[in-house]
Amino acid sequence: MKSLSKFVVLLFILGVSIAGCDSEYDSLVDANLDRRPVPETEVEASQGDADFTNYIAIGNSLTAGYMDGALYDLGQQYSLGALISAQFEATGAPATFNQPDINSVNGFNTLVNTGNGPVLGRFKLDTSIPGPSPTLNGDPIEPYTGETSSLNNFGVPGIQLGQLLTPDTGNPSSPAFNPFYARFASSPGTSTILDDAINTDPSFFTLWIGNNDVLGYASSGATNSAILTSQADFQAQFSATINRLMTETTASGVVANIPPILATPVFRAVPYNAIALDQTSADQLNASFATFNAVLDGMAESSLIPFDQEDANERKVSYQAGANPILIVDPNLEDLSSTFDQLETFGQITPAQRAALQPYVQSRQMVVNQQTGPELVLLSAGAILGTPAIPGNPDTPLGVAIPLGAQYTLTSENILEIETARATFNAIIGGTVNAAGDRLALYDTNSLDSAFADIFGLDGSQPGISQGGVFLSPDFSPNGVFSTDGVHPNARGNAILANEFLRVIEAEFNATIPKVDVLALPSVSVCAGDCLSQQGGS
Repeated sequence: MKSLSKFVVLLFILGVSIAGCDSEYDSLVDANLDRRPVPETEVEASQGDADFTNYIAIGNSLTAGYMDGALYDLGQQYSLGALISAQFEATGAPATFNQPDINSVNGFNTLVNTGNGPVLGRFKLDTSIPGPSPTLNGDPIEPYTGETSSLNNFGVPGIQLGQLLTPDTGNPSSPAFNPFYARFASSPGTSTILDDAINTDPSFFTLWIGNNDVLGYASSGATNSAILTSQADFQAQFSATINRLMTETTASGVVANIPPILATPVFRAVPYNAIALDQTSADQLNASFATFNAVLDGMAESSLIPFDQEDANERKVSYQAGANPILIVDPNLEDLSSTFDQLETFGQITPAQRAALQPYVQSRQMVVNQQTGPELVLLSAGAILGTPAIPGNPDTPLGVAIPLGAQYTLTSENILEIETARATFNAIIGGTVNAAGDRLALYDTNSLDSAFADIFGLDGSQPGISQGGVFLSPDFSPNGVFSTDGVHPNARGNAILANEFLRVIEAEFNATIPKVDVLALPSVSVCAGDCLSQQGGS
């Protein structure tokens, strides 16, 4: 199989169209900076029954302006709260929306920095990969030097719901510590995010929280159950958050629930059948796995080992010319270590054969499930898929000859668990908001009239959304609505979501507010000699 590895498609961003990037460069970061995000309008704006005098935004990275794997200047400039606030100005609301400015062009890339070597910044799109690559000139997370009591944006990247409520979010000695809050906390280790938000005496707020209570677990490949919030904790924490906002302020607001996170590019860019082979390579692999498949059949036929043919068939490995499912570790399968040990004890296999079987004690190829659809691969797998599991040995490509680790995939069982948790949390959010009375409105990100329905094709239509006659894709291509981390919207995506919040505000509070000009904002930035991938790195 010495030539096998060259036939394995090393796909970093499958499904993202990079064709014509040069002609689309005008849609990138610097193209429209002179255009106003507030379009001219002849409609007379009105606050209706709302009061935007002191608007604050509370939430996680989706509110903070985090995108491309980092919190950086341009991302903050186009944060959800900043875009909403700019539209409120037309109603006579104050023009000031204070954010805890990060003062960094590229920021600190929270997805790639390990503490060793230079600080890497935000991702940009390297069209030669094609895929995201971190920029070289990042900056450490520095304290905010402005006036914390005057802030309007209380979006903190990476937080779960419970971190709104605990002072440990600002305590560096606590597991709950978050440096993005500590940098602007009124009293790090003593104050809470919600304390600081309430103390500004808001007149109106947006609250979008809870995504990370399930997204973090999904992003671990469902391998770290400790970061999946329990239903009881979510219920208690969300109720406490809304109760304090309702009793300690007179503000009205809009609360958003958790959108279909598994439809984002980080879970969709690399398909389950990303292994592309020619006939020769498929034949080589099938010959290599013939003995393994025969062992499984022998175990199913043996009266000495409790193992049936259905289990054997699920674990067998078979390849063909064309696209093939990725070979993975599935922790939901029974671990066959002791069974293989028995085969060696009975003299059915040699010690060398037993050692060769170890990588496959819980392995199978990925499938399409009738209920949940194709199993999912995390974007991070794109960097290692097909690379040698044993350094220097090209006959051990990950996901092909050696199973890909569970942290890079979501099985059908994982998908069902994650979607069940998301639905449960959304029911809690909806019930709590409805019970709070007419001061609160719900933005249901999952309804068929939501922009997410268009972006993800939830109604069965082609995924993507049209804005001003331009079709924007559900990816991080130059004409996409996501940033290059595959999870967070880019500036255009944030503009679409800002308009969604404004739509709900108009409907629930009888307001009239101009919408953000989506196409006036940038999409993604392309590497221009400033990315790690362009320096011979990886």
